[in-house]
Amino acid sequence: MAEKAQKLEAFVWEGKDRKGNKTKGEMAGSNVAQIKAQLRKQGILPAKVKKKPKPLFGGSKKITPFDIAMLTRQLATMMKAGVPLVQSFDIVADGLENKGLQELVMTLRNDISSGTGFATALRKHPKHFDDLYCNLVDSGEKAGALEQMLDRIAVYLEKTEILKKKVKKAMTYPIAVIVVAIIVTAILLVKVVPQFESLFQGFGADLPVFTQFVVELSEWMQKWWFVVLIGIVGSIFLFKEARRRSQKFSDFVDKWILKLPVVGEILDKSAVAKFGRVLSTTFAAGVPLVDALDSVSGATGNAVYRDAVTNIKNEVSSGTQLQAAMRNQNLFPVMAVQLTAIGEESGNLDEMLGKVAEHYEAVVDDMVDNLTALMEPMIMAVLGVLVGGLIVAMYLPIFQMGQVVG
Repeated sequence: MAEKAQKLEAFVWEGKDRKGNKTKGEMAGSNVAQIKAQLRKQGILPAKVKKKPKPLFGGSKKITPFDIAMLTRQLATMMKAGVPLVQSFDIVADGLENKGLQELVMTLRNDISSGTGFATALRKHPKHFDDLYCNLVDSGEKAGALEQMLDRIAVYLEKTEILKKKVKKAMTYPIAVIVVAIIVTAILLVKVVPQFESLFQGFGADLPVFTQFVVELSEWMQKWWFVVLIGIVGSIFLFKEARRRSQKFSDFVDKWILKLPVVGEILDKSAVAKFGRVLSTTFAAGVPLVDALDSVSGATGNAVYRDAVTNIKNEVSSGTQLQAAMRNQNLFPVMAVQLTAIGEESGNLDEMLGKVAEHYEAVVDDMVDNLTALMEPMIMAVLGVLVGGLIVAMYLPIFQMGQVVG
């Protein structure tokens, strides 16, 4: 019965942070009161907390990064409550609906119960637990503070996943505009324009240049639409494969995408936020600064910042202060460099790096909201121009014929 009482469930929440900004997310807990208490500890005033709806067709076998964040939060909560690690795995597994995640948890549980260290057991599953995760758990085990370390990792993973969702949201809107524009234009050219074309054939007069262009484009689309479709799908596939197989091409895309208006700035600020979050987490865990920078270089999510962090690591290794090395890159915002300098001078580097992460996470949040507000009328404008242009092209001959008759 005691085990059942400790069973954790997923909750979704909405609230406001210390600055009064609306925020939301997901968290694991045994009841609503516990979730609200955890949120208040993080400086969030909860407005709505409820159980996460269960999927209609059972749990997915795919294990997502958010699943790992949830698992880490559950283990941290269990261990803080004094539950032994192996028993914590049993309790967590009992409440999981995702069979794939349940199998992973039980595999870890069996390894640990047979005498394998926690970090060693995690390293057997590099697809789900990266080097940073394993190294932090290893540090926690050696220091005898595994529950505090798991809590710190859970916060890091939760913040990282929230940031990823915001960036994906920012990228989705421009893509949505393009996709909707292509679909609407294709439907009009293939289905609507041919109806007018049959009408124009009885006019016995030359069509306006604009109308003739649209008619010819419609005829081409009717004949070669499958080529266009294959071309679009093929281009997307080749682009993804090129990024995956060619490091040089992937780095070029990373540099180019930072130069895009609005979206590039969002990705830039998110990279700074990740830099602050990862470095704060690793440095607070007792990892030496140079080793911590190794973890940061691969976690920023962009080749430009990866190379910059590598340069910073080399400079710090030779005795340069972190804030000076950051300034030398001419890449990091002034506020990030200044907060880092304050942290180094005061001896609270991990705390100030955490503030860097929090500030730029909030900046990304605001920019995504602004982009959303901007893109909604832009979608309407693009569709209006496309649809309106095609309608004008179709009615131009009718207008001209009316002028001749008049």
